[in-house]
Amino acid sequence: MRMAQVSEHSGVPIATIKFYLREGLLPRGRRISTTQAEYGEEHLRRLRLIRALIQVGRMPVATAREVLAAVDDESLSQHQRLGAAAWALPGPVPPEQDGSGPDETEQARREVSALLARLGWQAAGPDSPPGQALTAAVATLARLGYPCDADHLALCARAAERTAEAELDLLESFPDRAAQVEASVALTVLYEPVLLSLRRLAHVEESARRFED
Repeated sequence: MRMAQVSEHSGVPIATIKFYLREGLLPRGRRISTTQAEYGEEHLRRLRLIRALIQVGRMPVATAREVLAAVDDESLSQHQRLGAAAWALPGPVPPEQDGSGPDETEQARREVSALLARLGWQAAGPDSPPGQALTAAVATLARLGYPCDADHLALCARAAERTAEAELDLLESFPDRAAQVEASVALTVLYEPVLLSLRRLAHVEESARRFED
């Protein structure tokens, strides 16, 4: 495909594709003349991923470049490559910026540490980016009068565990490891609105079941 065809198939303007090429987000095409290059399906797939990171995930270009470098780094384990986006995605406001005091933050960190120990989750601790985000959220809940202890968090965590299993089952249906890694990064971004919407729908259903006459 020529660049115009890539633009037509992907819906990404040519000027934007050229910007992604200049920024190192999109691999160069195969040179077929001094002024033209040829592109393949892998470029369309990469464009979808870039748009997921930047447009949906609100990720800065420099951060997206780092994530894509990890995706392409075959020296990393599959686990490390799959985790690249989760570590780079913007999280909640850090606890020191949301009004939570040091006591609330420390208590929240203890609850998160207790939760991870109970679940046996060892791959990422409370000091990892998602662990810090969870600590910030629990601290904010406590500050606003809605304490959330490890017992309650464990119920939510088990539901998240089943969701993670379903998502990784989906990833394994992709044909090769490169496609699996790219899909993992894209789904990390794109599935969060899906999960939030499903949670809200479930709340409506459960509320109706419990409280409607």
